[in-house]
Amino acid sequence: MHPTLQPLLRHLPVIADGAWGTQLQALGLPPGACGDVWNLERPEAAAQVARAYVQAGSRVILTNTFRANRIALADYGLAEKTVQINRAGAEISKRAAGAQALVFASIGPCGKMLLSGEVREEQLAEAFAEQAGALAQGGADGIVIETMSDLTEAKIALAAASTTGLPVAVCMVFDSGPAKDRTMMGISPEQVAEELAAAGADIIGANCGQGIEGFISICERLRRATALPIWIKPNAGLPELQEGRVVYRTSARQFAAAVPALAAAGASFIGGCCGTTPEFIREVVAIYPEKNTLRNSP
Repeated sequence: MHPTLQPLLRHLPVIADGAWGTQLQALGLPPGACGDVWNLERPEAAAQVARAYVQAGSRVILTNTFRANRIALADYGLAEKTVQINRAGAEISKRAAGAQALVFASIGPCGKMLLSGEVREEQLAEAFAEQAGALAQGGADGIVIETMSDLTEAKIALAAASTTGLPVAVCMVFDSGPAKDRTMMGISPEQVAEELAAAGADIIGANCGQGIEGFISICERLRRATALPIWIKPNAGLPELQEGRVVYRTSARQFAAAVPALAAAGASFIGGCCGTTPEFIREVVAIYPEKNTLRNSP
């Protein structure tokens, strides 16, 4: 086990943060705009999100860098700011975390398909290595590769992130198939666990794609397939369009009520994805108050 994780995992579950994108939109980010560049243009907004999760009790927070790889940033004409955006994102979260939380920097998918030839494996490797290096320079304590649908892309990102020497979590989206227990490419939780463990992941998990109830069986299957720590961040239900805006129906209290079952299923890290807020994290932390501080970790 990576030495960064040993003290953290003495008190389970580790409560992570919630959504970043929807929180930035609440602060004025237009839908479809590049939120990552706010690390440079509106750093106080990114810091506000990070601080809110720390104050809510998160022991691990992420960074505003989900789409901050060179390939994705090129769609906004921002490729040449890749390093600055990522370094700033890590620095913002580290300042907000202080001594109260660790920072696992976010790396998301590139947004282009390997199978269709839109991007080549070597391009992905270079882009993820650049991003991971900048996040490490910014002071990140770990890296979480999240919301991945393509296991090949996830493994390329893992190899790149591992060169930093930081602990790396890799999370897939299971939202396909009749039981919503497969990735978009048809991969099962068992295959994900086997291949990511063999590729050197420190933490394996799932995020996004569905509400918290659907993650319980996925978590159980991941736990049976690996002894590695499991990272789970469900949505606040599925998004719905109401009067021109996206809403999530699951309340913070409903979300928190399902967390003990998720912990019993084997989740080591529990947070939230789309639609979750600091209030969700406060409700979850209230279930585990004695475990809600890094002071308990040494």
